[in-house]
Amino acid sequence: MDVDDELSAIARLQRGDVGGLEFLVRKYHPRAVRSAYLVVHDYALALDIAQTAFIRVFERIRQFDAGRPFAPWFFKIVLRDARKVAERRARGAPLEATVQPSTADPDPSPEDLWEQHELAQAVVAALAALPPAERVAIVQRYYVGLSEAEIAAASRTPIGTIKWRLHVARQHLRPLLQPISTE
Repeated sequence: MDVDDELSAIARLQRGDVGGLEFLVRKYHPRAVRSAYLVVHDYALALDIAQTAFIRVFERIRQFDAGRPFAPWFFKIVLRDARKVAERRARGAPLEATVQPSTADPDPSPEDLWEQHELAQAVVAALAALPPAERVAIVQRYYVGLSEAEIAAASRTPIGTIKWRLHVARQHLRPLLQPISTE
């Protein structure tokens, strides 16, 4: 049903009906904001980037091939804009991350919540230490959940290049996350 709703929303947009955007905003807005935040580390900027991405969707929806998945195309827009913003911002800006831990336990103990919060902060700090291009690769693959093939297709980049970017990003993340795994 959700796929049909998405296709219907896209068809409405392609006909010029802005009402089709409502479904896409409800479905993708939270992940768009979080994805942008993981790259720019500024919540207000992440909100702006997500909003701009939806405006771009409306403006460019006729270029979208409805036979392809929407998410990779959309997140390419979000993450490309986030990368541009991150690259323009001063390098090494302080990280002011407030990450809400997610948990499968409906009633976690305060200690569990604190540990999850510390882990989330450490991961966000490690991501912040990466160059924006590597942050984008990690967010696309592991947060958005796009396959290497989807990333390659959306960015029109050879899959070998995508695999290399991910490899380099993981190599850079490994020592940054090492203290976490030894605790």
